[in-house]
Amino acid sequence: MKEKTSMSSIKRAFAAPTVLVPFVTCGDPDLETTKEVVKALAKNGAGIVELGIPFSDPTGEGPLGQEANVRALANGTTTNKIFEMVSELRKEVRIPMVFKTYANVVFGYGTEAFLKKCQEIGIDGLALLDVPYEEREEFSQLCHQYGIDFIFTVAPTSGKRISFIAKEAEGYLYCIGALGPVSSDALKANVTKMVQLAKEANPNLPCIVGLGEVTAELINELKGLCDGFAIAEDIVRITARDGKNAPQAAAEYMRGLKA
Repeated sequence: MKEKTSMSSIKRAFAAPTVLVPFVTCGDPDLETTKEVVKALAKNGAGIVELGIPFSDPTGEGPLGQEANVRALANGTTTNKIFEMVSELRKEVRIPMVFKTYANVVFGYGTEAFLKKCQEIGIDGLALLDVPYEEREEFSQLCHQYGIDFIFTVAPTSGKRISFIAKEAEGYLYCIGALGPVSSDALKANVTKMVQLAKEANPNLPCIVGLGEVTAELINELKGLCDGFAIAEDIVRITARDGKNAPQAAAEYMRGLKA
């Protein structure tokens, strides 16, 4: 069993000045397309990729993500098939990959069996959208045993909880930029406050900001305030629009952001 080392692959990824972290729903429109999309993202500027394992009740996602989950499950996507896809990806893709899903997906597979498999196929982190910080122990301890970073999320409403969440955070802290439409000034204020609290508690913890639609202009406005950006919806939107042609569109999108 692999014990955690002093610096994970995820932490090493943040040697880059601004890390882009796109999210992909596995199996939408099919796993072969997902595999090619991930390759395209890795080749064109992604520093880390978050892989969504679809779930029948994806309450932690907006309408766009919920629809992607429905399509993926209807296509016969399963956790075992996603494990097989990641194993194939690891022959070519070297950047860190993080599973993002729900507790019941992990419970259904068996928590320890799930994390052991993550270790075997080269998954670097796990984020569970419906597990609050206070209920982390069952997952975080096993993640630690198997060398997987357990990723925490905070929001502008997390307040003082940000400090003690950050103290135990591994890999990176996912900061939700806003819970609804806000002005640019309000977004900057949210990001500044969250990152400041996190860094005071854990100075070496990378903080990424989760945004809905991401533009190069928005990144340029905020990049001095955080370590990276989670591209939460744009790749899901591209995949929904372009289907099997999504790998080419995703590559163009990432090149535009990096440029």
